[in-house]
Amino acid sequence: MTNQNNRTISLIGQERFSKLENSNILIIGVGGVGSFTAEALVRAGIKKITIIDSDTVAETNLNRQLIALHSTIGKSKVEVAKQRYLDINKNAEITTKTLFITPENAAYLDFCDYDFIVDAIDNVPAKIALIEQAYKKNTPIISCMGTGNKLHPEKFEIEKISKTTVCPLAKVMRKELGKRGIKDVPVLYSKELPVDANLVEENKRVPASISTVPSVAGLLIANHVILNLIGLN
Repeated sequence: MTNQNNRTISLIGQERFSKLENSNILIIGVGGVGSFTAEALVRAGIKKITIIDSDTVAETNLNRQLIALHSTIGKSKVEVAKQRYLDINKNAEITTKTLFITPENAAYLDFCDYDFIVDAIDNVPAKIALIEQAYKKNTPIISCMGTGNKLHPEKFEIEKISKTTVCPLAKVMRKELGKRGIKDVPVLYSKELPVDANLVEENKRVPASISTVPSVAGLLIANHVILNLIGLN
């Protein structure tokens, strides 16, 4: 009997697949990085996923976000994502929250029910608060550092925050988390120096991006989550 998960099961085995299927994941931010992370996890067989994002799809998202289409512009990102994931797995349990994460409301998120958390947002104070909360609850988390102004996805690495180099966002996070005694949280970051802003004639204040970079970051994060959940990290 054909099953949409047959090829995944052939690769990792039924026991490991069952671990994926029964995992509960929280993804915060379903933009350029998070949209690829979430979909990869759904396609891998994970059924229970909560996605949090406050935005609607904009035309400027079309160059890099998996859920961004002309037909979805103006629609809630989490609701567009939910319908897409249910079209991949009709038995998925997708919970959506339209919420802009701040240090204040991050403290009220219940992390105890989740097997893994993905931080794919840009706000530094909120990222720090999410990581602190995850550590208090002893829930695994991976945090995405900067993917803007990059052209080389092959330079991404997943490493402990204390061992990061080059990335300006990682530098700030490393310092702030160090103050809080957090040095071993895994992060995805790039060793590529940001593209010189002088090369960009317009929108210099907005981080530039291209389709191939945040997508790869999202898939690498999804792979990290999967391998950790099935004990092959």
